[in-house]
Order: sequence, then C-alpha cells, then structure tokens
Amino acid sequence: MKGFRPSATFALALALGAGFATQALAQKKYDVGATDTEIKLGQTIPLSGPASAYGAIGKVQADYIRMINEQGGVKGRKINLIQYDDAYNPPKTVEQVRKLVESDNVLSTFQIIGTPPNAAVQKYLNDKKIPQLLASTGATRFTDPQHFPWTIAFNPNYQSEAHIYAKFILQNYPNAKIAILYQNDDLGKDYVKGLKDGLGDKASKMIVAEASYELTDPTMDAQMVKLKASGADLFYNMTTPKFGAQAIKKAAEMGWHPVQILDINASPINSTLIPAGLDNAKGIISVNYGKDPLDPQWDNDPGMKRYKAFMAKYAPGEDATSGISTYGYSTAQLLIQILKQCGDNLTRENIMKQASNIDPKYEADLALPGMTAGGKDDYRINKQFQMMKFDGKRWELFGPILTDTFKAN
Repeated sequence: MKGFRPSATFALALALGAGFATQALAQKKYDVGATDTEIKLGQTIPLSGPASAYGAIGKVQADYIRMINEQGGVKGRKINLIQYDDAYNPPKTVEQVRKLVESDNVLSTFQIIGTPPNAAVQKYLNDKKIPQLLASTGATRFTDPQHFPWTIAFNPNYQSEAHIYAKFILQNYPNAKIAILYQNDDLGKDYVKGLKDGLGDKASKMIVAEASYELTDPTMDAQMVKLKASGADLFYNMTTPKFGAQAIKKAAEMGWHPVQILDINASPINSTLIPAGLDNAKGIISVNYGKDPLDPQWDNDPGMKRYKAFMAKYAPGEDATSGISTYGYSTAQLLIQILKQCGDNLTRENIMKQASNIDPKYEADLALPGMTAGGKDDYRINKQFQMMKFDGKRWELFGPILTDTFKAN
C-alpha cells in the first residue's frame, strides 16, 4: 500500500496554514513579566510617611486596573499591579524597586510616586533597561531621553510650570518682591531655577528671599518668619501638600497676605487647602491641566461622567472631588492606552516606544479641552497648562491654554 500523498492544493493549504501560524506566533513578543494571560507591573507609593496623602493615587490606580481586568484586561491579558509602600523614603524605594525587578520580575515599573524616590532608582532602572514608566514627578532629569532613555514622566516638567508662573508674574506683578519657599530636592530646585530663568535679568532684583525645607522638618514656622521679614509681597510656595498647608496657615497666622502662587503638586483641596484653612487659601494662584470635579462646567461632560461613575462603583472609599483621585484615574487610563498600543509586542523597548508616541487620537477623559498628550518621539507627556485661582471653595480656571516655549537648560 502506497503512503498517503496530499494533493497539491491540500499541501499548499498546509504550507500556508503553517506560514500564517508561524507569522501569528512571531507577532507575539514578550519580555519577562508578560505572557498570553498576564502583564506584571510594579510601583512604590507612600502609604505612610510625610507624603502619605499621595498614597491615594496608588489606590485609585489599583481600582482602575481592577475595573479593566473585570472587563477582560488588555487583549485578554490581566494586569497584575504589585504595589509596595516606600513611605516616600528613597532608600526604601531602592529596596522595594529591586524586589519588584529581581524577585517579582515585573515587565515595567509604573508611576513610582515622588521626585526623591524616582531619583533614587533612575540609574538602576536605566542600567537594567526597565521602563520607569509615567514617573510621578516633573523634575527635569526625568525628561532626558539622551541620558535616561528608559525614563518617561507623566507630570509636566517643573521648570516648564515655573516658566508659566514667571510669565504670569511679569505680566501682572512686574514690580513684585518675591519670597520663595521650596523643598530641598530636585522638585524644589527645579521650580526655583525655572522661575529665575523665566524672570531673566529681573530675577536678582525681584527675588528678595529664599528658604528651603527638608522632608523631616516638623513645621514651616522658621522659614515663614524669615520670608515675611523680607518684606516680600508675592509668595512663591513650591511644596508638597503637608508643607504647603503648613506654610499657608502660618502666613495667615502672622497676618502676612502676599499674592500666593502654589505649585500644582500642592494644589489638592482636601490634602492641602482644607488643612490650611479654606479662608486662608482664598485667592491662591496655580495651574492645572485637568478637569476639576468640583467645577460645575464639567457636570455634563462625558469624560467627567465616566470618571464619576468609576469612582462611585470601584473607589467609593476615595474622595472623588480630589485632584489626587483624578490624577490616579488619568495616569491609569494612559497606562491602558500605552498597553493597547503595544498590542502583542509586550517588550520593554516597545513600551517606551509607545509611551513616547501616544496616538494623537487619544482623548483622556479628564484632560482640559484642547490639550494633547505627548507627540511623535516626545518624552513630554504633558506640557500645557491653564491658570487657576482658588475662590475659597474650588479652583476656577482663567485665561487661555498655555504651552511652555522656553527652552530649559
């Protein structure tokens, strides 16, 4: 009996089938931490310590990912987000990130929170070629693909934000005497440099006092007494929530009522302005790049409705009116967009490629109208702002969308 010989047509079908199968398999590319069923990510968040207010960011992000997983994940892959508390303590961050990379074998880090924690692990992650994805910081060093190609930050660059403040001051308070309070790390120093660069040759005359603080300082009393004594009439308050609240409250207690500019990191109402006293915070100026749930102009906005529905169902224990919650939602939403863009190529290299090439059609639910995320080969996820002022109850936006055009050094 002769052996079975397939017809030419059947043989061709087999060959084509095998070719298509091989091609389909070849299209799937994974690095450690990704499989057909799972995408493993890791982050450190401050659930304790001086910046514990930011811990709620991670909680909302975890809730958003839980929603995505319930909906089937990303292309059928469930996201496994591993979170560790680093107490906003850089040595602890190093310990926990090493654990995420070397023991948990994550594909990528996601939204490590804070400038000092991110600075502590930036070189390590870049040496290991692990994405430092959507780092929760705006320090200039985290937008430097030439030296740190595996780092991309979510926050607007602190120097860019400071350039906007400088332009605002020159236009509205050209004769101001400025007192500066800043956190003694990359965050605070970037805000100081950005202001001085933006003010140009007027900086030395306009800035009459500077005071820094450490994360371990119990109060801002000594710094605030010094700044008031300078005779300044404009207070440039570049802090994080706990210290920003202390500074605002102390200024009121001393009867010092300068024009106050507060950086975006310290702008959350519940974390900063309520502890400071809402009356004490009235009139403070800052910037934003997202919709405020307390602003009635967004009540019928589709994106805001989706956000509020999510918070009610998946994060009922968190404050839906807080900028910390909206930040957590927005960063998690962008993470999902990046993973969707990766398709079946879940390699670390492709994650960075997609993160720096956000689809121009992507519309974030909570981005202000007219604002876009990133661009072609652009490591600046957010680079646009709108001014806002606190009216004693909520932030009110004013003026046009502003794009920083000053070239930072």
